[in-house]
Parts: sequence; C-alpha cells; structure tokens
Amino acid sequence: MSAAAPFANVAVIGLGLIGGSVGLAVREAMPDVRVTGWDADAGVREVAAKRGLAHAVPDSIDDAVANADLVVLCVPVRAMGSAAAMMAGKLKPECVVSDVGSCKVSVAEAIATALPGQTVVPAHPVAGTEHSGPEAGFATLFRNRWCIITPCEQSDVASTERVITFWRELGATVETMAPDHHDLVLAVTSHVPHLIAYTIVGTASDLEDVTRSEVIKYSAGGFRDFTRIAASDPTMWRDVFLSNKDAVLEILQRFSEDLTALQRAIRWGKGDALFDHFAKTREIRRSIIEEGQDDARPDFGRSDHLGDAAPED
Repeated sequence: MSAAAPFANVAVIGLGLIGGSVGLAVREAMPDVRVTGWDADAGVREVAAKRGLAHAVPDSIDDAVANADLVVLCVPVRAMGSAAAMMAGKLKPECVVSDVGSCKVSVAEAIATALPGQTVVPAHPVAGTEHSGPEAGFATLFRNRWCIITPCEQSDVASTERVITFWRELGATVETMAPDHHDLVLAVTSHVPHLIAYTIVGTASDLEDVTRSEVIKYSAGGFRDFTRIAASDPTMWRDVFLSNKDAVLEILQRFSEDLTALQRAIRWGKGDALFDHFAKTREIRRSIIEEGQDDARPDFGRSDHLGDAAPED
C-alpha cells in the first residue's frame, strides 16, 4: 500500500456507474490497493470483471468483503440497509463501512441498524451522469467534484479522516456536513431540480396539441437539458425521493410559493418584478461558473465524460 492510501483492501458493493467508477478510480489513483467488487446481478458481475472494475469480482458478497478495510455501498439508497445486512458477521471488526447515497439521514440509520457496532462513515460524491450500469463507469468521474462526508454517531474521528483521505485521493474536493443539513441542501441543489425535470418532460409529452415529433424536433437548449437530466436512472431517483421526502417536500412547498408569485407577476404584467427575479437568479449561474462547478462555453462545454456529469445522485 502506498503512503497516501488510507485502506489496503477496498470492497465495492454495487457495480453500476458510481460503483464502477469508484473501482476504476481506486485502481488508477492507488495502484497498491486491492479492490474487490460485487453486484447482486450476475450479468453486471460479468461485465464488471471484463472491464476490470475491480481486481476480483466474486460470486459471493461474503468473499468480496472478507478482507476489506473499507466497504463502499453503491446501491440505491433504499437498498442500503438490505445490502448492509448481507454483510453482517462477515466483516473484520476494524472495517469501515461507507456509501455513496445522496440521502444521508435515512442511509446512515439503515446501515447502523444492519451492522451494529461497525464503524460507519457516510459519504456522498456529488457526481454522476445520465448513464447507468457497469459500462458507464470511468476513473475520472470524481475529479474536481465535491464529496460530502456526513459523520454520524457510528463515525469516529480517525475513521472519518481516513474516508476523507480516500476521496481526496480519487480527486474529489471534500466537505463535511451534518447528515440532516446535507439532505436539505441536496433537496435544493439536486433532488427537486430532478423532480422538476421529470415533470416538465412528462408535461411536454402529454400535451395533446403538441405532437411528440414537434417536441423532439424543436427542442431548445432548456428543454434539451431537462431531457438529459430526466434520463437519469429511475430506480435511483424513486428511492431518493422516498428516502429524503421531508426535505424534498419542504423545498417543493417553497418552490410552489415562489412559482405562484411568478404566475401573478406574469398575469398582472409586472415586468419589473420578473426582471428583478431573473437578474438575481442570473447571478447564481455566474457564481456556479466561478466556483468551477460548470463551464461558461456554449452547451456548457459538455463534449466529454467530465462535461456530461451534470445529473448527480
């Protein structure tokens, strides 16, 4: 193991886009670390082995986690508890269990319940694409992206620092945050925007006086971006909304109130109110570019894997 690597053996459970990218990123950034992988789908395991997402992809989860110093759960958030339960009694006492879910309160509780006494350090790499499956993973997915670590009652300081180092070695910029605050922030920045994207694409599809071919043919940049976001994995997003429902519903209520205010401004011809609102939100876009979270070029510079990484879990 290299001096920088915080764990000698890493097990990745769930080998889709994120899990596959974790495996590839570890192999590239920490070549002395041994990576094992496992997925409940035998077909996924076969593809993962062929792509080299891990050094070994055994058929048994027991074999995958037997020597792990770190287990990273990369399954849908509502499957975290059952995946953790499958490992009960199979982990080394000192093994650290983490995850990549975009809901932290419910996930931390599910893992801790399934693995009492095990060290748990929840994490959320804010990265992804609209693609899914073991073919979609790539080693650079996490470079220059945020990874939020949300220590909980089962997280000790030393293990938390090791998980922080792990993600930094994969190229991520790491921030720590309380689990409940994380869920509220992500409801604003990711979950509700995805829900809006799914809604507007569905609305356009359902309009009786606009044919499907016209919607596709005349897609402008805004609608095109909505369809890209709405192409994200439906299982993952179903689970996200059900797992983070309190924060999502709170933000949706605020959004509904703001939308009603805009409806009134349009109805009553209040151009100044519309202009002021649009000018304010335009500054948010500029701030995102200044923070390096997107690109000011046409089409946001989305011409490669890194550029495609806008829809996040």
